[in-house]
Amino acid sequence: MKPLNTLPLRAGLGLKPGHYRDALKASGEGLWFEVHPENYMVAGGPRLAWLDAIAERYPLSLHGVGLSLGGPDAPDADHLARLKALIDRYNPASVSEHVAWSRLGNTYFADLLPPPPTRQTLKALADHISQTQDALGRQILMENPALYLSLDGDISMAQLYVEAAKMAGAGLLFDLNNIYVCAQNLGGSVREWLDVVPADQVGEVHLAGFTRQKRPGGDQVLIDSHGAPISGAVWGLYEDFIRAAGPKPTLIERDENIPPFADLMSEVAQANTILRAIETEQSDD
Repeated sequence: MKPLNTLPLRAGLGLKPGHYRDALKASGEGLWFEVHPENYMVAGGPRLAWLDAIAERYPLSLHGVGLSLGGPDAPDADHLARLKALIDRYNPASVSEHVAWSRLGNTYFADLLPPPPTRQTLKALADHISQTQDALGRQILMENPALYLSLDGDISMAQLYVEAAKMAGAGLLFDLNNIYVCAQNLGGSVREWLDVVPADQVGEVHLAGFTRQKRPGGDQVLIDSHGAPISGAVWGLYEDFIRAAGPKPTLIERDENIPPFADLMSEVAQANTILRAIETEQSDD
């Protein structure tokens, strides 16, 4: 299989169609872009033409949202075939998916639903990741879910995430906003994730913003909306994680309330400042 990923140890940005022209003119050490492959699984047209142009200039990451690897059903063969065709076309530096499910038979859901953290789920998830990697001919990274309610199970969600990837020979995409959201919503601690996730298995880090929403009872829940700037708490968590784990390719995500390209590039620059500072600290030790 091809290597886990070859992204630069710098910050990249989730690419939106409204920013295509800005992205082509952007500059920066190690800049890379990430897209959802489901938006590009077409025979031709302007989106592929733009992606061709972007891929000629920058490393590209494909971050899937549609394989439903955490569900009860095996990955859809047609979906895998179309994803493989896109990978063959662009040879991306990284390919990733979610520990989540969004399909039951022929019914599809709009959300990335967290699977129950059980050993039965663990085996199915590991099998689905292996089937995906065999079909694609390369390793993938798996992203941890955000949680809004406690789920019963005989293992923790962090164990499910880590062990499934290990069993399948995959890597981890560690979303730090998600573990902050989990801790705030469920009353736990980010340490429950940090103590379980092995740094050397992490191939990419995601940073995003959350929004607050009132529950019917009046208390608040944090939603992993990707619709706001990255919070100060998540920036602090990121700096602590990178200092302990070493520099990792880091993605800035924004999927709602999309601001001007320059605003997002400011967050890219902030991540790069942290990465460079910690590189310097560690090289001086």
